[in-house]
Amino acid sequence: MKADKLRDSYLTFFKAKGHIVFSSDSLVPQDESVFFTSAGKNQFKPYFLGEKKDVVRAASSQKCLRTADLDEVGNTPYHHTFFEMLGNFSFGDYFKKEAIEFAWEFVTKELNLEKKCLWISVFNNDFEAFDIWKNRIGVSPDKIKKLGEKDNFWPANAPAFGPNGPCGPCSEIFFGNTWDEAVEIWNLVFTQFDRTGKDQLVPLPQKNIDTGMGLERMAAVLQGTKSNFEIDILKPIVYIVEKKTGTDLKNNSRHARLVYAIVDHARAATFSISDGVFPSNEERGYVIRKLIRKACWHGYSMGVKKPFIHELVGQFAECMNKPYPEIMQNKEKISSIIRGEEEKFLFNIKGAKSQFQIVALNLKKQSGSKISSDIAFKLYDTYGLPLELTRELAHGYGLEVEEKGFHDLLKKQREISRKGSMFNDTIFTRKDYDLDDVSEFVGYSSLRQESRIIRIIKDKTRINNLCCGAEGILVLDKTPFYAISGGQCSDKGIIKTANGKFAVKDVQKIKDAIIHIGSVSEGEVSIGGCLAEVDSARRRAIMRAHTVTHLLQSVLRMVLGGHVEQQGSFVDEDRLRFDFNHFKGLSPDELRKVEDAVNRLILKGERINKEILTLKQAKSQGALAFFKDKYKSRVRVVSIANYSKELCGGTHLDFTSEAGIFCIVSESSISSGIRRIEALTGKKAYRKLAFYKDMVKRLSSFLKVKDEDVLEAFHSTEKFVKSCRERIESLQKDIIVSGIDDILKQKTTVAEIDIFIHEFKGEPYSNLLYAADLIRNRFEKAFIFFVSSYEKRKIFICAATPSLTKPGVSAGKFVNKYRDELGLKGGGRGLTAQGILLNVDDLKLIKDKVREFLLSEAGK
Repeated sequence: MKADKLRDSYLTFFKAKGHIVFSSDSLVPQDESVFFTSAGKNQFKPYFLGEKKDVVRAASSQKCLRTADLDEVGNTPYHHTFFEMLGNFSFGDYFKKEAIEFAWEFVTKELNLEKKCLWISVFNNDFEAFDIWKNRIGVSPDKIKKLGEKDNFWPANAPAFGPNGPCGPCSEIFFGNTWDEAVEIWNLVFTQFDRTGKDQLVPLPQKNIDTGMGLERMAAVLQGTKSNFEIDILKPIVYIVEKKTGTDLKNNSRHARLVYAIVDHARAATFSISDGVFPSNEERGYVIRKLIRKACWHGYSMGVKKPFIHELVGQFAECMNKPYPEIMQNKEKISSIIRGEEEKFLFNIKGAKSQFQIVALNLKKQSGSKISSDIAFKLYDTYGLPLELTRELAHGYGLEVEEKGFHDLLKKQREISRKGSMFNDTIFTRKDYDLDDVSEFVGYSSLRQESRIIRIIKDKTRINNLCCGAEGILVLDKTPFYAISGGQCSDKGIIKTANGKFAVKDVQKIKDAIIHIGSVSEGEVSIGGCLAEVDSARRRAIMRAHTVTHLLQSVLRMVLGGHVEQQGSFVDEDRLRFDFNHFKGLSPDELRKVEDAVNRLILKGERINKEILTLKQAKSQGALAFFKDKYKSRVRVVSIANYSKELCGGTHLDFTSEAGIFCIVSESSISSGIRRIEALTGKKAYRKLAFYKDMVKRLSSFLKVKDEDVLEAFHSTEKFVKSCRERIESLQKDIIVSGIDDILKQKTTVAEIDIFIHEFKGEPYSNLLYAADLIRNRFEKAFIFFVSSYEKRKIFICAATPSLTKPGVSAGKFVNKYRDELGLKGGGRGLTAQGILLNVDDLKLIKDKVREFLLSEAGK
């Protein structure tokens, strides 16, 4: 039975048993407690917890990604990082009896597995499950194995639930001729307890069923293969990698392990990128980068020194097109992203390997046995060598790696990087306060609100009055001030009381309280009535930028493709920054298209709709969500015509035309696979374009051409300047040639070596080197030292003829030896060295040191 047939048979069987069939969830789960979807039950967490009640039976084939057993992939026949999990679930409906009966019926009647090859395990205290298998199903007691908690009790710290919560015993079905050789094919989990603490299990009011069958493993059983990598959806890719690496899997078990790992990691990367996870140095992206580089390294270690992993994407698309057609639709982009990562890694690996060799050999000389965390981190940070590969290289030299310190350094680097893209800290931090106040935000509809000050805080202490000039915090019962969140900066403004004014500089939210941070600018403020007024011009400018950010994301998806998703943003007064995933920089033509398209949408003047929906409704309507944000059950949805719909709690315009104008300032890379656009809108965009217009006017006046001809005139001028520069350089060289005889007359000789020392006026390095080459072409044994006053500093070149470098009389050695005495800042190798002369004004000392050097070195 082929894998596609197995998947269809499973879902059809359980649909006939009253189960709702769910499509596979994305590898990026809504539940932020886990990086990747790691089990079929992840998408059903609300049902298991009783938060949703509309479905009681469900079934799915879920794509999953786990890295806990990464080092086992390839070393065993059955381990994967990416795999499919077939599962059927009951949420307070059927329990052990039906779950066991369904499972037995499916494996024996639908799949026709021989009963004599089936074995069962149960938790040693689960007498109910043992009784069902023995008396209702008719399995012989000697084929039912009672195992302990480690094997047959599904712990509450499973990835979907956290350290405490739903848990219960499980029963597993195995296939094999004997118990010792049998492999697990299906796990039935009976979720009947709530773990409230160590050894504290409380019966759940709603008992659930959670089962998991690995598609690849069951397919291997049905197809009679010894390994999952020999089944129909993986074998063709294994064959391709086998040919690419020039290995014979039957005769080389080590290479077989590496080939299997390459196939697995390439498949995991393909599906993850398809779901919007791009290789990077952060979180999910780092996992995918690690998998691609590990696959690359395996190929490299088998002699493949060029990119090839990306070529497997098309084969995955063909083998898994029926359940996952999106891979075929996006295969070019996925392949391009993986290729870019391969090229970068292979480029880095050359430098990294040579650096590692130096480190390892030096450590061996010193009788060391462990590579320090500092060195391991430098190899990672400077040369892109992942810790995993450093560990493998170290193993080849019989060395260990100090890993804990490496992780500490990596964490510190990421914290520094993360701080660089965050808002500025204020003198107040959220962790300083534990407030139970509730503030109502009314700022969507009003910028001026009569309110009441319900709390005043100064120096973390609650007070009743705040005097003029004092800094503090005000909490209002109602406020029009928007608190910093969702990438949008906070409002500023004034809070007026009967006796004073409070200037609001920052606004944050702590639990349900909105805190206003600032200082008293006039009189004093006290608990009681107030008038809160937002700076309307500032708010308007922020709204322009935020609405345009939505337009920008929509246009980027139109121009670059539907894979584009927001990875972060910052919205300020008529200024925005938008981070998104894309595998390469935007071309000038693409940037022009994006800018033009956003401005066309602004000019259309379409209405911007804001509404409150349930999270389910919003997602069913295709609303985009920023995956790093956490959303409540009811969400605010901002929609523009039929091209933009996002979950967003920020403030927005009513019509796109109110944004005025949009201008891209820059586009850059902030990490691998993540791009950043910085742009202006409204007044700042107008001022920027006015600046550009003024510059064009000035240039056209200077070049004496029309505005539209400035670029052409500039290129003509550039060509003319280049021609003049080349002519000047040619004339300078002619001058040097004409004066070379004067230099030759200054020749001295030591140990049969001709010495030429001379000071030029205003000549660059290139001309000094040219003069040196003229001399080296005439003399077999010559040592040269030229100085020139150039651009307010003295530069030098030191040169030797090839015949001198063989016995060890080299220019680089001279510079290194007399660096301090002569004030030489620079360096080089055998034939030539160059740099800056710091503290020698006359040539006599240089001449003396050259003679000293040649006498000592030539005599060796």
